[in-house]
Amino acid sequence: MKKLINDPQDVVVETLEGFALAHADLVQVHTDPAYVTRTGGAVPGKVGLVSGGGSGHEPLHAGFVGVGMLDAAVPGAVFTSPTPDQIAPAIAAADGGAGVLTIVKNYTGDVLNFETAAELAEVEGITVRQVLVNDDVAVEDSLYTAGRRGVAGTVAVEKIAGAAAERGDDLDAVAALARRVVDNVRSMGLALTACTVPHVGRPSFDLGDDEIEIGIGIHGEPGRHRVGLEPADALTEKLLTPVVEDLGLTGGEQVLLLVNGMGGTPASELYVVYRRARALLAERGIEVTRSLVGNYVTSLEMQGASVTVLRLDDELTALWDAPVHTAALRW
Repeated sequence: MKKLINDPQDVVVETLEGFALAHADLVQVHTDPAYVTRTGGAVPGKVGLVSGGGSGHEPLHAGFVGVGMLDAAVPGAVFTSPTPDQIAPAIAAADGGAGVLTIVKNYTGDVLNFETAAELAEVEGITVRQVLVNDDVAVEDSLYTAGRRGVAGTVAVEKIAGAAAERGDDLDAVAALARRVVDNVRSMGLALTACTVPHVGRPSFDLGDDEIEIGIGIHGEPGRHRVGLEPADALTEKLLTPVVEDLGLTGGEQVLLLVNGMGGTPASELYVVYRRARALLAERGIEVTRSLVGNYVTSLEMQGASVTVLRLDDELTALWDAPVHTAALRW
């Protein structure tokens, strides 16, 4: 195992220390327990947004703390859910008096721990709503979850819900918009190589030099099936087709297209995937009106990519376009 780390047990702590130093204008990193909040704290009268999950997916979630997105993020150990005693103070810190929405990827540990933390917050008088993200079309059940997994579609949920909260929507309205995004976003990914969890020290699964894992999650778990090495255009079609079919997209609709890197894939290759995905959508008469390409929801150093499509309408487009200023996303 070769990584730019010191002691494998200190990776998350040292990552947060560096993140705090690099982005002190945007975030404050709290320790014991660990969570990240906006600099300046909760905004009075605004719905707070909190998300989190295991580390190893950077920039998700701490990289999306800031104006127009999250008020707080809670990082667990690598590929391990944060605990309720981390999440509860993050919810409290995000509460500006209008309640808090938690955005939770559909993994069993995350769901249970966020629910427990919400109960603790409710005891303290904070109103909490929860939205589950389950955009992965690859598998119904996996090592980490019952039902579909939450993957790169989480970025769209956090961005659009964050914009709704920023414009002053109340808690139920922000939650309803988040659920609308969940209902209209789908993703699917592939891996060229497995990733290595620092404290484990070996790849999470074995993959031959001439093999591709289709339908992987973001925790290094195996996917739907394994295929031989093929050109990028053919692999892109294997990702996009089930996404489009699951959404039931038809000609004339407008979408956001996100091509997400899994952590170890060059930007040049992501644009090759984007190029083909865009062409495939055009062949179906589907118009891509918004795009995002880069590493946003990763799996450590895994080489691979995912394709996410969000069905847009005028309101969702306007909320996507609304100003955002975070470490990883800003316009």
